[in-house]
Amino acid sequence: MWRPRSLSDVVRNSVKTGSDREIVRSYPYRSACPSSVWGELTEGASQDITLAGFTNYFLWLDQPAYVDTLRRKAEGGCRVRFLLGDPEGEVTRQREAVEDVALTVSTRIRITLEHLAKLGESPGVEARFSAASDATNHVSLSVFRFDRDALVTPHLARVVGHDSPMLHLRRQAERGLFDRFADHVEELWERGREV
Repeated sequence: MWRPRSLSDVVRNSVKTGSDREIVRSYPYRSACPSSVWGELTEGASQDITLAGFTNYFLWLDQPAYVDTLRRKAEGGCRVRFLLGDPEGEVTRQREAVEDVALTVSTRIRITLEHLAKLGESPGVEARFSAASDATNHVSLSVFRFDRDALVTPHLARVVGHDSPMLHLRRQAERGLFDRFADHVEELWERGREV
């Protein structure tokens, strides 16, 4: 039986409270997020840009002159980190079989490595491969951090990253959603090996 909602129900469903305050926006597909969001978050970051997708390759296609942008950010004192999957790793090969697409996971990682080589020895830019023991955890979740904002993509079973959902998070409090994902990346980073 239908009953009218109370004012408190309407307010509770309309106003973010608790941990959901950290969710700025959700996208049913990562590719539905405007490229301007990625550009604005990159430009706005002054302390930390951590790109922890398994391949990160789409950034080079989506963001004009991204190598130059990242070099400028690093020269301005922003720490820029890339956490990648190992293009020769077993999990990479397994994921290629699952996705079964022409642009393989290892090729997408190598595209990022080529662009990182263009950055050269820029101080403030670091790159690591996730440890073999962490590769399964890394391939299933991409976290892109820009200071207090993060774009997070949990990868669905058989689809490539751009077809998986994405959350835009903004840190509001300790131990919220943002911190949980940031801690996940830091754990993977600590066990990773230099590219």
